[in-house]
Amino acid sequence: MTTYDTELIMRTVAITGTRNTGHRSPDEYARLFTDYLGPFANGARFYIGGAKGIDSLSLLWLAGNTTADITIVVPGTVDQQPAEARQAVARMRGRIRKIVELRASELKSPAYHARNRWMVDHAGMTIGFPHGGEPSSGTWQTLNYTADQGKPRLIVPV
Repeated sequence: MTTYDTELIMRTVAITGTRNTGHRSPDEYARLFTDYLGPFANGARFYIGGAKGIDSLSLLWLAGNTTADITIVVPGTVDQQPAEARQAVARMRGRIRKIVELRASELKSPAYHARNRWMVDHAGMTIGFPHGGEPSSGTWQTLNYTADQGKPRLIVPV
């Protein structure tokens, strides 16, 4: 059995969301994650983008409140991520099962879109936390890509 076969057997969830999270308190995000990530956490693997905002907040919540497998996926390397994201990964390193560094040559929109597609392609569903209805945001592009792949998506506006 390959790693890919194992991923298909497990419940796999990609998480996508806004980097702009200052408009809510940490307690509000904890409640949202309890309500919308918690029901999927037992026996699951989560793919998280390794950026600041929802990525870092969901990593900290999942690592601290569940036994779910956590895989961090970054477009380049972890060292190229913003300080907030690097700190979250370092703090929870013992709970992160795997880090996937896609090693893009340039960290521009195409690299982030490729990272998001990679997560969706490896997941059975996506949970998205968009801020606003901006259809050109990376969060909405990821959610739309999920739908295009015929996979379920759960949208939790923040």
